[in-house]
Amino acid sequence: MTPSATAVELKSCPLYINGKPVISTGPKDIQHNPATGEAVAEIPRCTHEEISAAVEAAAKAFPAWSKTPVVQRCKVLFKFRELLEKNAQELVGLVIEENGKTREEAQGSFDRGIECIEFACGAPTLMMGDTVDRVGTSVDSWSTRYPVGVCVGITPFNFPFMVPLWMFPMAIACGNTFILKPSDKVPRTAARMVELAHEAGMPPGVLNLVHGAKSTVDQLLTDPRVRAVSFVGSSAVAKYIYQTAANNGKRVQALGGAKNHSVVLPDADMKSTVAAVMGSGFGCAGERCLATSVVVAVGEIGDPLVKELVSAADKLNVGNGCDVKTGMGPVITDESKKRILSYIELGEKEGAVLARDGRKDPVANGKGYFVGPTILDKVNPESRVATEEIFGPVLSVIRAKDLKEAIDIVSRSEYGNAASVFTRSGGAARHFTQNVTAGMVGINVGVPAPVAFFPFSGWKKSFFGDLHALGKDGVNFYTETKVVTCRWPD
Repeated sequence: MTPSATAVELKSCPLYINGKPVISTGPKDIQHNPATGEAVAEIPRCTHEEISAAVEAAAKAFPAWSKTPVVQRCKVLFKFRELLEKNAQELVGLVIEENGKTREEAQGSFDRGIECIEFACGAPTLMMGDTVDRVGTSVDSWSTRYPVGVCVGITPFNFPFMVPLWMFPMAIACGNTFILKPSDKVPRTAARMVELAHEAGMPPGVLNLVHGAKSTVDQLLTDPRVRAVSFVGSSAVAKYIYQTAANNGKRVQALGGAKNHSVVLPDADMKSTVAAVMGSGFGCAGERCLATSVVVAVGEIGDPLVKELVSAADKLNVGNGCDVKTGMGPVITDESKKRILSYIELGEKEGAVLARDGRKDPVANGKGYFVGPTILDKVNPESRVATEEIFGPVLSVIRAKDLKEAIDIVSRSEYGNAASVFTRSGGAARHFTQNVTAGMVGINVGVPAPVAFFPFSGWKKSFFGDLHALGKDGVNFYTETKVVTCRWPD
């Protein structure tokens, strides 16, 4: 991939207000390529006035957009999808440069994002209400769905393309207007998407883009013109978003962190299990909310499983995602790298066996923010490395004597995003599925990410709110129900 213009010129990332790109007058931060450490762009922190103007634009656009026929709204999204596909390689390249993903990971996240738009284009059917004729004597009743108003999306650094598409296509298809606040670490992909949305015919004010950190978020959470807030990020911030927005009268879906477990039973197929765990634990450098962070090895499979995982990790090519041979890229920032390294050190202090030390990989001591794949064995289930979200390429292996103990270990976690079981036994899989306390369950699947027409249904501290992102939950979140009861005189 050739260097982008920003790598030479340090262009400023624009915001979008009322359909037009704007260069912020606020202070600027420098964005760095995580694979090289080089400065690539200036990222603004929007002023109070700029954020207010974005909300005002969305509020003014809402009446006309909400009355636009839903089929017409979806036609804009169809055109938007077409333009994204046309510019796929540019967008994939942006994700690689901003986030550090491998080309395969960036392409995969692109494909899943497109899937979300395709689901949103079904809004004419998804928004249908219900009717009961003669619910009483000479009385009929029916329900209809209406958009809620101005919606806000606050998205994380780990999926610059995909996660915004969890939010604004469905919100807009349902007749809402939207303000996107991407992570200040990876905003350029979002800016390019918003630009393409307007090229597709998005009316001014329907989709707006602002930048910044906590002060930007706080202003959006407390603005009375905002009706709904969607968030993806850490659990601590998700809880704050939920409480603050709800206290200001808004509906909220706040997706938080995770500590996902993969339970491996003695009868599991070793080859496919190792491949799935490797992809889940070290894919995206472990920086995703469905990454396997803990492997629970049941019975006699423990030693051979760890041996195979170490062997596979030794063969994993870690480097710049621009190289097609790269199997794992960097973590997002130098601060993230230091935090992850501190957890590896902590694991040793807590008594874990360091089966593979990613700190010793040559790439971990060069340019960029790299941490080699690390495996901690015989981890205490109550230790911090077993219970706290590390969000990096570190696998903790816990030993369990049977499936019951394994499920108990998973269920004690304060998080409840995902859990997987690897087995040939249908009975064991069924028992695991029915008893594990996680909202997304995999059977011989390392990353049990639902497709767009199912909800992303985290439990416990992995989610704050009532209606999840995507699926029917997403439709319900971005709409309000009106029920009509009707009697006509004879």
